[in-house]
Amino acid sequence: MKPVLHINMADEGGKVYCCLRNRVVNLNEAQKTKYCSGCGMFAGFAGDLGVECLWEDVRLVNDPHIAADPMAEFTSNQIKPVPADYLSTYGALEP
Repeated sequence: MKPVLHINMADEGGKVYCCLRNRVVNLNEAQKTKYCSGCGMFAGFAGDLGVECLWEDVRLVNDPHIAADPMAEFTSNQIKPVPADYLSTYGALEP
């Protein structure tokens, strides 16, 4: 899976989705200094509009992926695909 550039746009309140923290956060100086600056996914700031992050996304999204709604992005990231054969492989683990 190749890394996807995520352009996380800040909403009217200055909030963005943060993959590192898996939550919607204020994109303020504290966030930028404490989290963005040391994050391996950090790919830069989108001007004054948000933050850019590069990470492998299991969802089928465009590259770049523009996240204009932080809460929708958070919600979408909570849904993980389960392989069709998940239950059959789980049964193989039982004695």
